[in-house]
Amino acid sequence: MFHRNTSDIRPLAGHLERREFLKGIISLGILTLLSYLLPSCLSKSEQTPEAIIPISPSDIPVINDEKEVTKTADTSDTSKRTPLAILYRQELQEYNFGTRRLYTGSRYRRFIDFLQETLPEADNYRIIKADPATRNDLIMLCSKEYIDITRDYYKAANLGLSRPEQFNQYHSKENVPGERPGKIEEAARLIVGQAKKACDLIQDGQYDKVVSIGGGMHHARPDFGEAFCVYNDVAFCALYLMQVYGLERVLILDTDAHAGNGTSEYFYNDPRVLLIDLHQDPATLYPASGFINEIGSGKGKGFTINIPMPVGASYYSYQLAFESIVEPVTKEFKPQIIIWEGGSDPHFGDRICELGLNIEGFKMMGEKVRVMSDICGGKAICLTCSGYNRKYRNFAWMAFITRFGGIELNLEELESFPEQSGGDTPSTEPASISDTIRFTEMESIITELRSQLKDYWTCLR
Repeated sequence: MFHRNTSDIRPLAGHLERREFLKGIISLGILTLLSYLLPSCLSKSEQTPEAIIPISPSDIPVINDEKEVTKTADTSDTSKRTPLAILYRQELQEYNFGTRRLYTGSRYRRFIDFLQETLPEADNYRIIKADPATRNDLIMLCSKEYIDITRDYYKAANLGLSRPEQFNQYHSKENVPGERPGKIEEAARLIVGQAKKACDLIQDGQYDKVVSIGGGMHHARPDFGEAFCVYNDVAFCALYLMQVYGLERVLILDTDAHAGNGTSEYFYNDPRVLLIDLHQDPATLYPASGFINEIGSGKGKGFTINIPMPVGASYYSYQLAFESIVEPVTKEFKPQIIIWEGGSDPHFGDRICELGLNIEGFKMMGEKVRVMSDICGGKAICLTCSGYNRKYRNFAWMAFITRFGGIELNLEELESFPEQSGGDTPSTEPASISDTIRFTEMESIITELRSQLKDYWTCLR
């Protein structure tokens, strides 16, 4: 073995340290000199703020790369990114139409309380606050007159003052508040603000999936509010994404039990937005629109797809609708983002609607939307507000939100649908005679949809 005299090591180390120190001084001097000389060699059009700032070796990566490195980390390092953003703030409770009214803002707080008690935030989700929409944001949706009348009326109602008479020209009777209403218009602006924040969080690469609690005001039309909907945040998402971010293909999936008549009106002629709307048979439920033959017009013909679900439609009917229409058309359309308007009113226990979906059905829809979003790089927004049975609403929302976010959570049905002998265990076949009848009816609806839409979608031929 080779041995060296250790007494030689210390002098040698000192020599090397001095040499490296001198090299460092020389390098720093050269870099500093270049930082002052280079700008004079560039034309004014070529100069950048970085070029005229004296730099040191440690500064180089910070000045040149900091912004891009941060952006890259947001969009590519999914292992460090929280899977789900949930938009909520307490002011949403002001979306309250008064005592003895069907729609009150307390539903939002109740869900957030249930969420935090049931599922720790940890790495599952983050609750994020958004700012209210600005006046310019709202002008994307409706006229200045509508905004002004709506603002003044609801402010007066909240303060107990006399209200502008023109309100009835812009709103249906459902939007007239009862006693002691909240600050409805201010909360409505917040709902649109959350929609804007959801779009920004996704397009900036911070999150793939965002949920807006209180979103989904799909009955509000461009200049007419109805059915407790003041400003249409569903439509805002699509308009904002197209106008600000230049998106050209946006899918709006609406699974609320009521047809999204307001959203449909915004995009009925627009081929950039594909609206697929699953709702209870409109012959049996407000708003009495959303029939199979309503498929869009002009350049937008074929880009509105209404799927009327038979009364009592359960897991099996929804599964068939997704696998026969929703999924293949989505695949062919190739959306750049999915906007999903959901809610709990398709649940069999809802007080207003008459569908038959169980908790497993809501899980199924959340999972399917999550998988569908792979087509657009995982980008999807979920807007939820509906449901008219407090007993079931939290469970249904939790079921589809967690699966939408890829979170596994064991949720069981509180009770079984009386006519559903199969309970909550999904299978490939209907579980009872009643289910079989509805499933057969659903098959007929699918056949008719294919006939209506085959000229517009290759997958339906």
